[in-house]
Amino acid sequence: QVQLVESGGGLVQAGGSLRLSCAASGRTFSWYGMGWFRQAPGKEREFVAGINSSGAGTYYSDSVKGRFTISRDNAKNTVYLQTHSLKPEDTGAYYCAARFTQIPATVGAVDSWGQGTQVTVST
Repeated sequence: QVQLVESGGGLVQAGGSLRLSCAASGRTFSWYGMGWFRQAPGKEREFVAGINSSGAGTYYSDSVKGRFTISRDNAKNTVYLQTHSLKPEDTGAYYCAARFTQIPATVGAVDSWGQGTQVTVST
């Protein structure tokens, strides 16, 4: 298993930006597809973005496409989520996720979770 620790969340006004980071340790990071999920209060956890093990392939939910960018640095064992044009509906706990050799595109496919970092977008 790989251990994940997120950082970079916070309070931001609508239209603003945040960069989330997820540091991995344990098994070889470059073996894992990585993803970001989020969960708003009272709602189910949902997929936001994913990236394959090499970083060459990325995928996004329709709600964030064009506003968020996922990237990874395998030399630093870190995956990032750059967010722009944030909206109040982007508010929630953001979780880093790992899946061995594949992108974790669903909650059930995740091998390891981080503890989450809170993003709050005010109007």
